[in-house]
Amino acid sequence: MKSPQNSVARRTSRWAVTLSSLATGMLVLSGCGGTGGSGGDGAEGSAEGFPSEAISIMAPADPGGGYDMTARSIGQALDEGGVVDTGTEVYNVPGGSGTVGLTEFVSQNAGDPHQLMVIGKILVGSIEQTDAQVDLTDTTPIARLTAEYDAIAVPADSEYETLEQLMADFESDPGSIAWGGGSVGGVDQILVAQLGEAVGVSAEDLNYIPYSGGGEMTPALLSGDVTAAASGTAEFTDLVDAGEVRLLAVSSEEPIEGIDAPTITEAGYDVSIANWRALVAPPELSDEQRDAVIGMVEEMHGTDQWQETLTANNWEDYLMTGDEFTEYLAAEKEDISQILKNLGLTE
Repeated sequence: MKSPQNSVARRTSRWAVTLSSLATGMLVLSGCGGTGGSGGDGAEGSAEGFPSEAISIMAPADPGGGYDMTARSIGQALDEGGVVDTGTEVYNVPGGSGTVGLTEFVSQNAGDPHQLMVIGKILVGSIEQTDAQVDLTDTTPIARLTAEYDAIAVPADSEYETLEQLMADFESDPGSIAWGGGSVGGVDQILVAQLGEAVGVSAEDLNYIPYSGGGEMTPALLSGDVTAAASGTAEFTDLVDAGEVRLLAVSSEEPIEGIDAPTITEAGYDVSIANWRALVAPPELSDEQRDAVIGMVEEMHGTDQWQETLTANNWEDYLMTGDEFTEYLAAEKEDISQILKNLGLTE
């Protein structure tokens, strides 16, 4: 996979002089990337010859996290799966839980089908909680690709051996259970809120402590600063293998192969949640361009490289494209908006 050579240059308008015909010697100015137009595909709105340049994928967060891993996995599958021969590049725009990257992506890439951005469930909530100038309706939805489920974990020496035991104390004395998890309003907090709702604990009574990542949350869990933690199953894999934590349940609808823990539903609580990740393109793509991008992603989805990536990362295959995915995003926005209001995080 190609590394970004110059992210500033890549995300601004670039004009290159190309020889359109050696026979006639005619010079043609063609737009390359950046602002609205064809993105190098000939006539404006045309997808003929797509892709005609490298596919750029934005991860709206620092390197090393879930967005970054997803973006680089997509780029690798596009390259190594033989889906594109123009190459791919991944770049990071951190800040605002993804909203800084979203604003840049929408404002600087209109009409360019060679630009993609990784989004996820947490970004929907981040938009609701901030004064972001743009939202996902300003993008062109392409495809939902993966889902990762949360797990509820406790230290290996915890008195709680089952989720039912933990929930009994949570119900009787909500403040006695300190929950650790990711950012405010994110998937982890939503899961804890749903667990509370399942046993009649109001959102305002939750003792939830947010952490910026596993590097901060793990010491808190192991030291007993938090009673239990909610996070993606991958966050706990090494800790479980080392015998340092115990998983009480997972948030999937069905048991997860290779994980020795029941689902929350199996434990008796009607709660499940998936932290999905997806791709969007910039605004102002023609229908032809959108369909070409969707076709490229669907072809990538069928490669051995992508299927191996899903297995290696324990990601669920969660493919949904086009209009169906657009409708899904609208429903997610409505659901998450209500949850955040219940948590007192938005008005």
